[in-house]
Amino acid sequence: MTGQITRETAGGEETEHWPAVTAVVPTRDRPELVTRAVRSVLAQDYPGEIECIVVFDQSDPHEIAVPESAGRSLRVLSNERTPGLAGARNSGIIAASGEIIGHCDDDDEWLPGKLRSQLELWRTVPDAPVVATGLVVRGENGDHPRPAPARASFADFLGSRIMEIHSSNLLVRRADLLDRIGLVDEQLPNSFGEDYEWLLRAARYGDVHCVREPYAVINWNRPSFYEGRWLAMVAGLSYILDRYPEFASAPRGRARIEGQIAFAAAALGNRADAVRWAWRALRHDPRQLRALAALAVAARLVSPARLVRIVQSKGRGL
Repeated sequence: MTGQITRETAGGEETEHWPAVTAVVPTRDRPELVTRAVRSVLAQDYPGEIECIVVFDQSDPHEIAVPESAGRSLRVLSNERTPGLAGARNSGIIAASGEIIGHCDDDDEWLPGKLRSQLELWRTVPDAPVVATGLVVRGENGDHPRPAPARASFADFLGSRIMEIHSSNLLVRRADLLDRIGLVDEQLPNSFGEDYEWLLRAARYGDVHCVREPYAVINWNRPSFYEGRWLAMVAGLSYILDRYPEFASAPRGRARIEGQIAFAAAALGNRADAVRWAWRALRHDPRQLRALAALAVAARLVSPARLVRIVQSKGRGL
């Protein structure tokens, strides 16, 4: 099977072949952050070749100053596909030369040892469609380590977003992205939840296996393009619910998404929609806290910004 560490015999000696990896880094108007992300990718202590492709989305490309070294290369290109994160990711995937594709968002970082540990795990589970790692959420009040589960199934992803399995710590074979699993969905409104939708698709082909230790830093101590974009949340999550009828058999997972939609509607001031979605969520899971939070925001008992700050201070997402 391609995309694995293999052993080759040359001149009577056995050597290991480590597959080439392409890291796709989508970016938009964040020059300092993207430079940090690229450095973390190219500094990996990985025996194989690493190609880093930076895709500029809705912004002008510029050179990125990083030190050159053997077996490491950097390319810069523009997103020529659908504007947004999904199109930018796909632009990089299509242009990639590596057998293995990884992503690193421009505001995140890879920690030393990430690629080596993932490929070593993959050698033991060669049929896994995706290999991930744990992560560290870095917020204003410090770091929050989040070890990943050893494995996660399609049913697990229906029940939970599993925040520890993140776009910035995934590895997948390029051949699978171009064939059975498919590219990132560019029809998803505003690309909101594009990594979750793709993981649901990928997990239909087998469990996601993880190196449990954190090997990626997810930075929340910076402005996010999605911060406050409640309309994007409503449209993106509604799309995912419609696309996956299997949520009907996972009431707690469905309630989680309905609660998120309710909260976003409440943050927009759409009280009727917020109440409607909140009661849907509570019917599926009476303990769904997002739905209760949405009702509190709709009743103007608390501001959505305050609740988001409280949740993120604990290294959690809404």
